[in-house]
Amino acid sequence: MTLLTGKNAIVYGGGGRIGAAVATAFAEEGARVFLAGRTRARLDAVAKHIRGSVEVAEVDALDEHAVDDHAAAVAAEGSLDISFNLIAHGDVQGTPLIDMTLADYERPVLTAVRTQFLTARAAARHMVKQRSGVILFFGGAGEPVREFAVGGLQVAFHALEAMRRQLAAELGPHGVRTVTLRTGGIPETLPAGFQGREELEENIAGKTMLGRAATLADVGAVAAFVASDRARSMTASTVNVSCGALVD
Repeated sequence: MTLLTGKNAIVYGGGGRIGAAVATAFAEEGARVFLAGRTRARLDAVAKHIRGSVEVAEVDALDEHAVDDHAAAVAAEGSLDISFNLIAHGDVQGTPLIDMTLADYERPVLTAVRTQFLTARAAARHMVKQRSGVILFFGGAGEPVREFAVGGLQVAFHALEAMRRQLAAELGPHGVRTVTLRTGGIPETLPAGFQGREELEENIAGKTMLGRAATLADVGAVAAFVASDRARSMTASTVNVSCGALVD
């Protein structure tokens, strides 16, 4: 039997590269995957390449009512077992903080906190009733980045970690788990034509202990395991998918 047989999983931002990788891994492990995002064409493109049960829905993960309605629809299919929010946060990178506008700095923080709260809350309300479920986070806390200006990105990740910890404390007694996946950077997510791409790829790989960076497939495989019942003892925790770039 595969890891996620009989599970229903929502992947917000399913049209993005990380979302697509995670959704693919979930489906390969037997989950029924619900891809959610704002651009139907991108979701459809991802769905075409997924082998398994997959459904697509246009959902703005920053819209309270849209998130609640979609989560309820998935739960009505039998259960809502996994929720993973991987939407883009609109962060601006490469600009030093002293040169950055307030809007650019605070956007990823406000976006990350709003969307994760809405999707986690929507999922948790159903998971508490069924007394099981997993809410996954992506990013995690980390040391300041010295080589590159990351704007408000790290602030957003730290805010999400505070949210995850509190959710773990409140939802644990109801059988609901919360776990964060951390990476040291995934070169495959860099857009084509990204200025300084080769240098950044070498920098990411150079910081690892394995001499290579984590791939999208690596992230998907770990996410599938953490979401499965084999990881049922894991909550209030982070999972390191960095090839040794991050040291616990």
